[in-house]
Amino acid sequence: MSHEPTTIVLTPADHAALKVAVRHLETPNFAARLADYAGAPVNRILTLLPKTVNRQLSGLVRTAVMKGLDVVVDTLNEKPAGTPATTFSSLLAGVAGGVSGMLGLGALAVELPLTTTFMLRAIAEIAQHEGEDLSKLEARLACLEVFAFGAKRTEENVDVGYYAARTLISKYTGDVAALFLERGAVDASAPVVAGFVTEIVSRFGLVVSDKIAAGAVPVIGAVSGATVNIIFMEHFQRIAKGHFTLRRLERAYGAAHVHQHYSALASGLSKRAG
Repeated sequence: MSHEPTTIVLTPADHAALKVAVRHLETPNFAARLADYAGAPVNRILTLLPKTVNRQLSGLVRTAVMKGLDVVVDTLNEKPAGTPATTFSSLLAGVAGGVSGMLGLGALAVELPLTTTFMLRAIAEIAQHEGEDLSKLEARLACLEVFAFGAKRTEENVDVGYYAARTLISKYTGDVAALFLERGAVDASAPVVAGFVTEIVSRFGLVVSDKIAAGAVPVIGAVSGATVNIIFMEHFQRIAKGHFTLRRLERAYGAAHVHQHYSALASGLSKRAG
């Protein structure tokens, strides 16, 4: 005899945290955050990014993600958990974006890996605040996964919802961690590492493209390169908060039950948006 799975009731505080996480993860729209600052719609403007830049972008994003992987494996060390110092990291990213804005797109090869590193530090602090043990490589790799969850859904990219992306990427994460334990290092040429990086690059690149366009198109006006980078940073901090809130709740209630609650809340959010 089959039985319907029992739904575990979340505490009011955890249910509220889950609602916030669903909102962050199911409606990640960097362009909308830019529009709030610019006081004008920017979605159409962001389509004006020169095709030559788009062709160069994938390589730059891959380099930044590979730099992030190095940081995750080698230097994202465990620190005492406390209140995440995300504001300071945002300011550092703003400085990097301001310098890049003055020097133009040619500086992106330096600025993007730098900003990615600042973002990873902030994401790691958020992860610890939500109870992650960063002495474990899997938890540190989960910090890098955040970059795959920040792209909005489009007609061309219908699979970039949070759980769909997470399910796909998690297939690689465990294998990358196992490879590290076996060899004592992460071999960038290993197929599993290449697959992990490619999945992140394909999604992270969508948001980076918007970031570059926002800094390059003068019509946005008051939104400077520094401001764009701060918004970029804060966007992924929100995603990180949602991601690691879910992981914390899954440890407490079980992944299946949290997914069940998440799906119900996401469905309600979609109906209200429609």
